[in-house]
Formats: sequence, structure tokens, C-alpha cells
Amino acid sequence: RVHGEDEHILIVKLRKGQEVKLKAFARKGFSKEHAKWMATTAVSFEYDPDNTLRHTTFPKPEDWPKSEHTSLPPEAETSQGEFNPDGKANKFYYNIESCGALTSTNIVKKGLEILKMKLSEISVELKHEETSAQ
Repeated sequence: RVHGEDEHILIVKLRKGQEVKLKAFARKGFSKEHAKWMATTAVSFEYDPDNTLRHTTFPKPEDWPKSEHTSLPPEAETSQGEFNPDGKANKFYYNIESCGALTSTNIVKKGLEILKMKLSEISVELKHEETSAQ
């Protein structure tokens, strides 16, 4: 759950007549600094659920785990598709587990906003370099 400016975050419940003396410091951090700042608990992706590109091989091909994103029929004897040497990954499946501070959807949206901002900054810098080189 994302807390807005007008929402209160409960720290402690007091009985009538009780009080707490508290000194607190707010600090913004990021996960490269410490894991406690991470909004996710697990992130995974898959781009070849039927292993048709053969980027990964198993000693026994029948050991390939069946994916929930498979395009093979349910009655298929193998969980690997036919090898396609000219194939390209055109669909990516992501799984994001949130620790609860933010929803998975908000994590993805914020990540895309940041990526868009960084790509825009790169584009501006490249334009500056092009104009200064001329």
C-alpha cells in the first residue's frame, strides 16, 4: 500500500493516559546501499517458455520444466518445443513479487518512468554532442 501525504502511518497504539517521547529521523535510501530499501522480494523473467531457441540446454531434454506460458498443447509429451534456429524472442514474461510497501504494478510503472527519464537524458546529451561537434 502506498501512503499519501494525508494518510497517517501507525507506529504504536497507546492506552488512555499513556504517552511516548520519540525522536525520529527520516532517511531516503536505495537498494544498492542496503537490501532494506528494496521494494521487491523476487523478480524473474522468461522469454522462451518452450526452449525453441535452445539458449539453455539440459543433459536430458525431457527434464525441461513446463512453463505456465507454454504454447504447446496440454497433451504434448515433451515440455520443449521444436528447435527454431532463426527464431527471435518477441515476448517477455515478468514476475514481480512486492514486499508490500508498493504494489507490483506501481513498481513496474515507476521503473518504466525512470527508464524513460534516463533514455531522454541520454538523447539530450547525444544531441548536445552532435551540435558541439559541428
